[in-house]
Amino acid sequence: MPNIQPDTDPDKGYHYQVIRRAIEAIDQSEAPQSLEALAAATGMSPAHFQRLFSAWAGVSPKRFQQYLALGHAKALLREKFTTLDAAAGAGLSGTGRLHDLFIRWEAMSPGDFASGGAGLRMAHATLDTPFGEALVFGTDRGISGIGFTAEMGRDAVWHDLTTRWPGAQFHEDTALLRPWAEAAFGQAGETRVQMIGAPFQIKVWEALLRIPTGQVSTYGEIARSIGSPRAVRAVGTAVGRNPVSWLIPCHRVLRSTGGLGGYHWGTPVKRAMLAWESAQADPAARTALAG
Repeated sequence: MPNIQPDTDPDKGYHYQVIRRAIEAIDQSEAPQSLEALAAATGMSPAHFQRLFSAWAGVSPKRFQQYLALGHAKALLREKFTTLDAAAGAGLSGTGRLHDLFIRWEAMSPGDFASGGAGLRMAHATLDTPFGEALVFGTDRGISGIGFTAEMGRDAVWHDLTTRWPGAQFHEDTALLRPWAEAAFGQAGETRVQMIGAPFQIKVWEALLRIPTGQVSTYGEIARSIGSPRAVRAVGTAVGRNPVSWLIPCHRVLRSTGGLGGYHWGTPVKRAMLAWESAQADPAARTALAG
């Protein structure tokens, strides 16, 4: 991949590496971890750790551990399961709404997809996000790829995404992509998406857009919602091939048993995303923290 430097802004309050170390400390212990223990695992004072962690998560480390617990996925499936209505996706070719974010959605034609993006000029940028460093790709019509490097590394993510469009010409253009990415991760404003995939994949990705923030669905439910109830395995493959992670929320899909299942960019990132969204949807916890 090209020798590019991440475009980071220390004032954004993105502290995922701190949270990642805290998650590792939580996973290594069978009992809930105290503030002091988590702070020690991250090499910080308790006060500093509490401040950074709460700025990222919006809730205290103690409450966040409940969302990271292995049983939380099962609780989500039991309490926050979404039954998808296939008809609800009719307006996705125009302006759809995903939490407080407006998405202008456009899918590449099947012919363009089959050509591997031949002749397509694809911009890329390396940006900081609430879930660590991400490689962002897109055209002048919108974001076409987001991959997180925390677990796989930058080179592996670059290879993974660029080989999806083997005929494209890649060039760095942070100025083009950063406003759309900031809207996506800031959850406010407008972003644009140009999805590049096979027709079946596009149908699955449209279904993912209909899962509300803080709720979850299953591979089987998505298969039913797109009119292919027996294609659960194919749906799982399409979910895993979603190139625009977070924005097209494949992290909200669980196994029917309540298990997390896999995540293309690493299960720890998926756990952090689900826990983060649960924290944002918990007004009582946020109010207690503010008090």
